[in-house]
Amino acid sequence: MKVAALIPAAGSGTRLGLGPKAFVEVAGRSLLARSVAALAPHVAEVLVALPEGSALPPGVPARALTGGATRQATVHALLGATDADVVLIHDAARPFVPTAVIHALRGAADTQGAATAALPVADTLVQAGEGAQHWGHLVPRGGLWAVQTPQAFRRELILRAHEAARRSGESATDDAGLVARLGHPVALIPGDARLFKVTTPGDLQLALALAPVWDAEAP
Repeated sequence: MKVAALIPAAGSGTRLGLGPKAFVEVAGRSLLARSVAALAPHVAEVLVALPEGSALPPGVPARALTGGATRQATVHALLGATDADVVLIHDAARPFVPTAVIHALRGAADTQGAATAALPVADTLVQAGEGAQHWGHLVPRGGLWAVQTPQAFRRELILRAHEAARRSGESATDDAGLVARLGHPVALIPGDARLFKVTTPGDLQLALALAPVWDAEAP
């Protein structure tokens, strides 16, 4: 069984405000380089989609292509660039990927076809009321999960999901959502709090604090 990691990294990173987010550095290494380094030992190949005119940083063990106009178009292009049986799709902005999560996802994709890392929601959830900044009503958090990446799929299944979405003009916030729209179950694999996404300056500060500990514990 051939496994590939696909990293759509063609976004502009406007909320972080530091240029293309994949190239933002944390403790001397870009978010992209950290994500590739975490995934590469566990797959046959890593494919990365970059903004037009960009190139992979030196020493990053991956193959690059140019991304599309949207994340969904970018992932579709990545799927077409590999012949792997199973693919792990991962956000470059989640630079800390535990090995145990990768192994669990690979196994679940092989046996069930589709799986995503996710964490049960721990915070109190509130639906905003009138004015959008006032307490409306509590949302029960039982059974709610916060979705992370990597997400793992049999390639033929996720490719079929993307092609169905293209035909119907549908979009989803992540790839597992497209598979779910086909009516195929998606396994929820316990993720990790360290798999947070670097989206805001506050997230970047958390990544800067975690990186020395992560790097010291890395094999």
